Amino acid sequence: MSEQFVFEVIQSPVGPLLLIADASGTLRVLEFHNSAERRRRVLERHFDGVPMVEKPGAFGHAATLARYFDGDIECIDSISAAARGSDFQRQVWKALRTIPAGTTTSYGAIARKIGQPDAARAVGLANGANPIAIVVPCHRVIGSDGSLTGYGGGLERKRWLLAHEARHAGYGLFKKVRHS
Repeated sequence: MSEQFVFEVIQSPVGPLLLIADASGTLRVLEFHNSAERRRRVLERHFDGVPMVEKPGAFGHAATLARYFDGDIECIDSISAAARGSDFQRQVWKALRTIPAGTTTSYGAIARKIGQPDAARAVGLANGANPIAIVVPCHRVIGSDGSLTGYGGGLERKRWLLAHEARHAGYGLFKKVRHS
C-alpha cells in the first residue's frame, strides 16, 4: 500500500495552521495557512500525488499545540517531526530543535554547531526552507546583531512567538543563547 498522510487545519493566536502527519503520527508539515489555495500549493510541493485524508485531532498534535499556545512552551519538544530535505537541511533542522524554548541564537551559531562555521548563509537558506514551523523552531534564529530577520510566516508572527515564549520562560523579551 502506498504512503498516506493525514492533515488538519487548526486555529491559533498566530492564525490558522496546516498540520500534516504521516501514518505513524510524525509531523511532516506545519505551515501558516490562509486559504484552501495555499493548502493545495503546500500539498503539491511536498506531497504531490500522495493520498491525503483530513483527520482532525489525529495523533494529538493539535492538542499539544494548544498547550504550547496556552503557555506550556516546551511541550512541542514531544512532537515527533521529520521533513523532506537535503542532508544539510535536515542537519540544520535537527539543530533548530535543540534551541531551548524562550531563547534565541544566530545563523552563525547554528553553522558552528553543525560543524560548518562558514555556512551561516546556507543555514539561513535551510532555515527559510523549514516546512515545520514552530515545532522545528526556526523563529528562534535571529541576526548576530540581535535583529529579527526574515521569517516565512512574517516578522509579526516571529515577534509574537518570541515574546510568547519569553513571557512563559521568564526571560524578559528573549534570551540569546550561543551554541558552541
